[in-house]
Amino acid sequence: MSGRIPEADEPEADQDMDPNHYHLRLYVAGQTTKSLAAMVNLERVCEEHLAGRYEIEVIDLLKNPQLAAGDQILAIPTLVRRLPAPLKRIIGDLSNTEKVLVGLDIRPKAARS
Repeated sequence: MSGRIPEADEPEADQDMDPNHYHLRLYVAGQTTKSLAAMVNLERVCEEHLAGRYEIEVIDLLKNPQLAAGDQILAIPTLVRRLPAPLKRIIGDLSNTEKVLVGLDIRPKAARS
């Protein structure tokens, strides 16, 4: 028997067979203006382009600073796309939709004029 049993705290283990499911982690530090903007902007982009195919995990580094090392977080807010592979990172408040779409390898539903 090969492989390993995924830990309960590994949400990506449930979705790793679906290449169309996005597991996103947003690292913030408290309820700052930038952190709140990043949360709102991420939710908007996901609803518009990934409806039903994503999960967002928000990690507050003021409450859990040790979690920054796992994804090598150097600045906040930072969005990490855990799945589908490869891992991707975007730093900032995610207000530039095109930058977010390109950074996450998401293609818009239709070309904009």
